[in-house]
Amino acid sequence: MDFWSRLLAHTPLSSASSRKDFAKDPARRLHRFEKEYSQLLHTWRHSSNLAHDDEAAEQIEIRLQELTSLLSDESRRPLPHPCISFAAAKQVYIPVAKIATSSYNEWIIKEAVLFFATLIESEEEAFVENDNFSGSLTNLLVRITGANSIRLSAEIEARIVELAFNITTKIRLNPEILPAWFKSHHHGPHDAKHVDGHDKFTGKTQKQDFPLFYLLMDYIHHEGKVGDFARTGLLYIIEAASSSVLLEQWIVESDLSTLMATGLGALYSQLSRKLVIDHPSNEVPPCLALSDYEHPKSNYEIVSSCSPEFLSHVDTFLSHLLFWQDVLNHCKSVEVKSTLLEHFQVIFLQQLLYPSLLESSDVDGGSSVAVLTYLRRILESVDHPDMINLILHYLLALPDVVSPAPADSGDIVSAARKRKSLDLATMMASKSEEAADPLLFNLVDLIRACLRSQNHQTVHVTLQLVSTILKRHHRYAVTTLLDTEGVLDESHHRTAGAQAQEIDYLMALAGTIGGDDAFNELYENLLRDTLGRVENHPCSTPLITPKTSSNNHQLPAVPDSLPSAPRSVRSHTLRPEDPLLNIMLDRLETFFTNPVETNLCLTEAVIDLAVCGYMHLEGWFLRSPQSYHFDEDDEEDEELPLPDPSLDPESQEYAEYVQMQQLKECRRRPKWNQSSLPRLLKVLQLLCDQVEAYREQVPRFDDLLQQRREAFQIADHAPPIPTPSRARTPSSQAPTVAGTPSIEKGMFDEARNPSRERPSGLEVFAQRILSELGTPSRSGSPRGRKETRRVASERVVPMNDATLLRTPIPNRSFSPTSVASAPAPISWDNRGDILNSQAKAFQAIDQSILARRIGIPEVKPPVEPITLSYDRKPAIVSADSAEGGEDASDDAEGEGEGGGEDALLAPSEDGETDAGTVVEEKTVSVSHVLTNVVLLQSFLFEMASVVQVRAGLFDEVRYT
Repeated sequence: MDFWSRLLAHTPLSSASSRKDFAKDPARRLHRFEKEYSQLLHTWRHSSNLAHDDEAAEQIEIRLQELTSLLSDESRRPLPHPCISFAAAKQVYIPVAKIATSSYNEWIIKEAVLFFATLIESEEEAFVENDNFSGSLTNLLVRITGANSIRLSAEIEARIVELAFNITTKIRLNPEILPAWFKSHHHGPHDAKHVDGHDKFTGKTQKQDFPLFYLLMDYIHHEGKVGDFARTGLLYIIEAASSSVLLEQWIVESDLSTLMATGLGALYSQLSRKLVIDHPSNEVPPCLALSDYEHPKSNYEIVSSCSPEFLSHVDTFLSHLLFWQDVLNHCKSVEVKSTLLEHFQVIFLQQLLYPSLLESSDVDGGSSVAVLTYLRRILESVDHPDMINLILHYLLALPDVVSPAPADSGDIVSAARKRKSLDLATMMASKSEEAADPLLFNLVDLIRACLRSQNHQTVHVTLQLVSTILKRHHRYAVTTLLDTEGVLDESHHRTAGAQAQEIDYLMALAGTIGGDDAFNELYENLLRDTLGRVENHPCSTPLITPKTSSNNHQLPAVPDSLPSAPRSVRSHTLRPEDPLLNIMLDRLETFFTNPVETNLCLTEAVIDLAVCGYMHLEGWFLRSPQSYHFDEDDEEDEELPLPDPSLDPESQEYAEYVQMQQLKECRRRPKWNQSSLPRLLKVLQLLCDQVEAYREQVPRFDDLLQQRREAFQIADHAPPIPTPSRARTPSSQAPTVAGTPSIEKGMFDEARNPSRERPSGLEVFAQRILSELGTPSRSGSPRGRKETRRVASERVVPMNDATLLRTPIPNRSFSPTSVASAPAPISWDNRGDILNSQAKAFQAIDQSILARRIGIPEVKPPVEPITLSYDRKPAIVSADSAEGGEDASDDAEGEGEGGGEDALLAPSEDGETDAGTVVEEKTVSVSHVLTNVVLLQSFLFEMASVVQVRAGLFDEVRYT
C-alpha cells in the first residue's frame, strides 16, 4: 500500500486535493513559509535599490502577499501554528520592516502593514508585548508617515491608522503591555538647561518616548474613517494614563494640550469672518416665503450660511470640539484634565474666541452675525460642565473663586502640571502684552448692543444665542444676562382666580384675531409640547424628579470640577426693569413690521424666559399678587354660612370651615386694572388692537388671513390629491348675487354652514402661492415647529382652573358690496368658463391687496379695562359684533374701498395722511402682516399653555 500511495501522490489525479492536504498539514505549511521567506530575503539582498528595480519590487510584493496569506490562513486553523511560531522565533518582522522602510514603494509598504496587522490579530506569541516587535513596527510607521516618505494613498493611510488603533485597543484591554510601546526617558535638570522655552512649552524633547501617540495626533483632524480611528485610539491612550503614573506625567508634559488647542484654534480661524443667514432657494420655509423675505447678498468675502463649503468647515470645527469633550470624558486623571482645560482657556478662549467677539461689528458685512452664530453653535454642541463653565465664566466675566492651595505632597504629576502652567503663561505673555479683559466688555454688553442693532440679521442671531443660554445654561444667565431677585416664600404665587382670569385674558386676545380654524386641537398640541419643553429644561429636573428617600431632599449638584462654577439656581423672578426684557419688548412693539425670522426668535426667547422651573412669572409675565384688588360688592362672592358659635376653634370642623373660606377667597377674580398689567401684556394688547385696525382698513382682511392659515396647513402636510367637484343639480344651486363672483358667494355659504365640505379653491390658492415662491411641501407652521399643528376646527376657552370649555367659534361672514335679487340661473354650458374667469379676477384682486405696502397703524388706548368673570366668555371680537352685524360689515367694506383703505395704505407724498398723522417710515406688504398676525395668535396660545402647564407641574397656584 505504501508503494501505491506514493505512486498516486505524484499523479495528476491527486493534484486537486493536494492544496487542501497542504493547508491541513502543519509541516508542509511551515516548509512553504520558510521557502517564501528565504526567497524574500534573497531578492532583497541582491537588489541594490528597490525604488528603481521594478522587477525586484514586484517579487518582494508577491512574497509578502504569500507570507501574509499563510499566516492569516493558519490563524483560523486549529493548533499547532508553526508559521506563527517561526515568525516569532526568527523575528521575521525585523527584515520586513527594513524592506518596507527602504523600498519607497507604495505596494510593498501596503503589504508590510498587512503583514504586521496579521501578526497582531493572531494574538499568539505575545507580539504586542515584545520590545523588538514594537520597535520595528513603530520605526516602520514613523518612517513611512514622516516628512521624507513617499506620498501614500488614502487607503494605505487608513490601514496604517487602523493598525495603530488596534494596538491602542490592546493597551486598553491589557495595560501591562504599555511599557513595550511607551518608554519614558527621564530628562534630568542638566538636560532641561539646554532646552529653550519654546521647546519646553511644546514638549518636543519627548516625542521619541511614544511615537504611536504622535502618529495618532497627526491624523485626529482628518475626516472619515481615518480621523475616527485616530481620535478613538488617542482616547484609549489618555484613558490608560489612569493606570500609569509615568504616562500621566508624560501626557501632562507633552504637547498634547498645546496641539489640541492650537488645532482647534486653526479650525476656528478657517471659518468665515463675515456671514449672512440664508436658506437654499428651494428650501425657504413657508413662513418666510409668505412674507417680505429676500435672500441676502453674499460674495467672496461675505459667506452664506447655506454654502456647502461653509457647512463643511463648521462641521469640521464642531467635530474637533466634540473630540475635546470626549477627551475630557475619558480622562480619569485630574492633572491631565486640568492641563487640557487650562490650554483651552488660554489659547482658544483668550487668544481667539473673545477677541473675535470684541472686534465684531454689524456694519461691516456681518462679522457680528458670524461670531455670534459660532458661539451659539459651540454652546449647543458642548455639554461637558467644565468646558461650559470655562466658556461662559470667562465671556460673562464671572468672579473667580480662589480654591485653597493643596498641601505640597511632592507628587511628580502635580509638579509637572505646575511647570507646564508656568511655561504656558510665559509663552502667552511673550505673544500678547496687552490682552483684552472681559471685565471691560463682556458677552452681556455685546448681546444688549446687538439687540439694539438696525441689522435684523444681527438681532436674529443674538436672540438665538440668548435662547440657547436660557435653555441649556440658565444658571449662568441668572446673575449676568438677567436682572433677577430672589423669591423666598409662596406669597408671590398667583391665586386660583387670578390664574383662570389671566389665561382667559390671553385667550381673549387670541380671540380678537379670530379665524375659522378649530383652536382646541391646536391648544391641546401646544399643551403637550410645552409640557415636554418644561420637563426637559435642565433646571426642572430637581423639581419634578421624585425623591428616592425621605432623607434625600436634594438631588446631587451638577458635577463641576472647577471651583468657579456658579451655584445651583434658586427661586427667583425677573425684575420688570430688566434691560434684556425691555429691549425684547421694544422689538415686540414693532411686531408686524419686523422680519418673520426676528419674530420667531423673539417669541421663542420670551417663552424660554418663562420655561425655567425656578423662574416665577409674577411681576413680568403675569400680574404681581401685590397688585390684586377685589370688588367688595362682587355678586359672585357668596359668603359661607357662619359656623356654630359653640364650635371649638381647635376642632376639625372649624379648621375645615376656615379652609373652605380661604379656598373661596383664592377663587375670587381680582379687579382687572390696566395700569397693573406688566408691560408684556400691555404690548400684546396693543398688538391685538393693531390687528383690529388692520381689519377695519384692509379689504378682505379676514378672508386673506384665513387663506394664509390654510396655506400653512398645506405646507405643513402633504397636499391632498385634488378630487373632482361634485355635480350640482340646478335645484341645489345657490343663487348668485349681482356684481359678486359666484366662487366668492360659494365661500360665504361654506362659512355660514360649517358642516359642509370646504371647497378646494382655497387650497388651490395656497398651493399656487407656494408653487410660485418655489416652496416645497415641508413643515410650514408659523412657529417653525414640525410637531405643532396650526389648523383645527374649534377654539378652547378655559373658564376656570380645572376645566376647558370647548366653544365653537362663530364664523365671520363677509357681506357683498350690494345685495340685489338673484339673477337667472347660468346655463351649464358656459358655467365653467365664467367660474374660471371670475376666479382669476378674484385672485388678481387678492394679489393686489397682498402686495400693498402698509405700516403700523395708530390705535387709541383702551377707554375701559377688560373685565373677565366666570359667568361669561372672554371678549372675542367678531366682525359682526364690532361693526353691528352684516350691515355694518357692508359699511366697513365700503370704507375700505374708499377713505378707510386710503387712510392706511396711501399716505401723501410728504409722509402724512389727510388728518396730518405722520405715517411710520418702515412699511411692509399686507402679505407680510398676515404672516405675522398668524404668528402672534400662535404666540398668545403658547403663552397661555406655559401658564397652565407651570401651574400644574410646579404647584404655582395658591388655593389657601
